[in-house]
Amino acid sequence: MGKIKFYPFFLSCLILGIFSSAFIGNPIPKAKNKLNILLITIDTLRADRLSCYGSQRPKTPNIDRLAERGVLFSRAFANTSTTLPSHTNILLGVTPNYHGVHENLNFIVSEKLFTLAEHLKNNGYATGAFVGAYPLDSRFGLSQGFDIYDDNYRHVHTKNFSLLERNAEAVIKAALEWLQGRRSPWFLWIHCWDPHIPYDPPEPFKTQYKEHLYEGEVAYVDFALGKFLDYMKKNSLFDSTLIIFTGDHGESLGQHGEETHGFFAYNSSIWIPLIICNPATVPGRIEQYVSHIDIFPTVCDILGIEKPSFLQGISLLPALKGMKLPERPIYFESLYPYYSRGWAPLKGFILEKKKFIDSPIPELYDLEHDFDELNNLAERKKIIKLTSQLKKIINDLTPSEKIDAAQKVDRETREKLASLGYISSVQVSRKKNFGIQDDVKIILPYINKVEEAWELYEEGKQDAGIKILKEIIQERKNIDLPYKILASIYQEKRDTKEAIVILERGLKALPSNYEIFIEYIKLLISDKQYDKVISSFKKTSIREAEYDPAIWNNLGFAYDKKGNFEEAIKAYKMGLSLDDKLPGLNNNLANAYHSYGLQSRDSSIFSRCFEYYKRAIELDPEYAAAYYSLGHAYKHAGNLEGAIYCWEKALEVDPDFRKALFDLATFYLNAGDKVKAFDILSNYKKQYYHLMPLAERERLNTLLEKSQK
Repeated sequence: MGKIKFYPFFLSCLILGIFSSAFIGNPIPKAKNKLNILLITIDTLRADRLSCYGSQRPKTPNIDRLAERGVLFSRAFANTSTTLPSHTNILLGVTPNYHGVHENLNFIVSEKLFTLAEHLKNNGYATGAFVGAYPLDSRFGLSQGFDIYDDNYRHVHTKNFSLLERNAEAVIKAALEWLQGRRSPWFLWIHCWDPHIPYDPPEPFKTQYKEHLYEGEVAYVDFALGKFLDYMKKNSLFDSTLIIFTGDHGESLGQHGEETHGFFAYNSSIWIPLIICNPATVPGRIEQYVSHIDIFPTVCDILGIEKPSFLQGISLLPALKGMKLPERPIYFESLYPYYSRGWAPLKGFILEKKKFIDSPIPELYDLEHDFDELNNLAERKKIIKLTSQLKKIINDLTPSEKIDAAQKVDRETREKLASLGYISSVQVSRKKNFGIQDDVKIILPYINKVEEAWELYEEGKQDAGIKILKEIIQERKNIDLPYKILASIYQEKRDTKEAIVILERGLKALPSNYEIFIEYIKLLISDKQYDKVISSFKKTSIREAEYDPAIWNNLGFAYDKKGNFEEAIKAYKMGLSLDDKLPGLNNNLANAYHSYGLQSRDSSIFSRCFEYYKRAIELDPEYAAAYYSLGHAYKHAGNLEGAIYCWEKALEVDPDFRKALFDLATFYLNAGDKVKAFDILSNYKKQYYHLMPLAERERLNTLLEKSQK
């Protein structure tokens, strides 16, 4: 998934438009079997961390209850190793070759596609989804067909990105509220994020599993699910509900040199649990190999409804009845490194208990005797036949008319995913031919060394950490992360100039790397090198300028600080033309109009600032800086009542916003209301005096003295 836990600053075609008339014009036969459908997906869940799959620790009694009621598939596989594409595979019943979503950041599910939720809704089902984190935000397209798509962890305008997830209990509480009183039939999807990095289970699991926090997360999710299963038992829902329990992908936990997931496609990250509880099926265990794309057709067959013709999976109903499934290849891929980092692609297939991984260093494993994939047989086999077979599999899974799922990614989206561990870049320039040096197995150890360097730095061994990063840069100049981490270390050491030098070296080695470029611009701004910011934009052709408003915001800020308000306004407006829902960008444009209007003494220019201040506040009602600046605009316009309201509002939403406090107190002093000024200042002194720098303390004391005379 591209998670780097140490970086603190740091995703034959029958589309809906040409479906058969059975799906768009003529009435669709209603389900013969009116079972409710409960789909539970647990993020980042290794099958071998469930006691029903053999785990001794943690114990997962509630998930075991499902296994006792249903059929456990011991060899189920995800077709991808990251969250968004895996859930897309599940809800569409096709592989990424069909739907086009290959990783979390650069793709969005096309509205042309037809989801399981839409199919069930057409068959008379109420549909509800309750998801746990931002990678499944409705903006990524999986909300299609749901009456309610509850992604209510979202705080769209906040910078506290830790709020972009919610724990399993919160998800389940919301799901239960929707379910209570719901008339059958219904389709409910519950997604729990918790086992995902960072591993931080609540008590008592944090203490019980302090040495193995991932297992603590799994135990906590099992506990949270117990509440939902208790509700189902109490309301006699088990006999009328088809339950499907699975994980979206696994977690390597250090196996094969991968700490989390998203880089490789070994079984540690694509082997997942799958339990199907059908009231009409005898419980048991199935050893046959299956995958996520089999879920959609299985639901159709159990309900007795027509299967859409585009489905690429097979129904597991015969297996549930004790029959053998037809042998067919299970396609998988892990393309985060390819799309976000420009490394060699990684694809493969499983067939007849053999697993082939195609990459510059190919791999072949006998899963029946080597499920942990320790003995690569590729050297002793002819790979040409396997690569040809994979090519045919991919061609068979790819429609003649490709679905375009690529999306232009704004910086806010990228940063939100990064806050959850997905250190992804926008789509990089990709070459067609790859060598051994581009293989994920060759490059990932360097990323692990970057982590080692950061950990040394955090332990106080700064020189050792810096030395490792410089060695990596010397050896592999075309890996971006060491430049960014080394620059961030120098920035933390308050050596901004050296940080800038490091990023300039990075841009020389990787001139089209947007991540390095944007960090470089931010550092130049922090160092007040505004001329260099402007010249860098003029010299560099940044294709991301077509869709990332952050570029134009930075350029506008540089012009603003140079006093060139006309150019600042042009840049800010360009940014807003790409995304007009950014509070900060609206506020910056308002400030530019404010300053330019005062400078030019042109009231028509000045008056434009009010529109954008109000828009910024509308987008983020807790935006203290926008209230503060709007207050000054009202003051200059002679609306003193409006100014007071805005300054008081700024302090209401952010009591630490001291600029508003001083201006408010000064206004009351100048107006002769010393009592009001003294109350504001003295109360503030009691709460915040110990936090204020010396200059602010002196200013506060001076104002207090004036208010007492």
